[in-house]
Amino acid sequence: MNRLKELREDKDLYQKDVAKMLNMSQTGYSQYETETNDIPTDILKKLARFYQTSIDYLLYLTDERKSYPKSIIKEEKK
Repeated sequence: MNRLKELREDKDLYQKDVAKMLNMSQTGYSQYETETNDIPTDILKKLARFYQTSIDYLLYLTDERKSYPKSIIKEEKK
């Protein structure tokens, strides 16, 4: 089963619910679940935060579902 679909169904949500959270159409979101379209990086970040998982999990690079510890990135002073 597609991981996005599995995560969504685990939260008892419909595609339209997740699409609304992402501020996009249900059809556009559906294409991510069916792997018809690649998911842009900004959407991957939002989905990983929303589902409290890692982008690696969403992209099948790991089977570990839990998210990584938060990172604090300091900007370099110019």
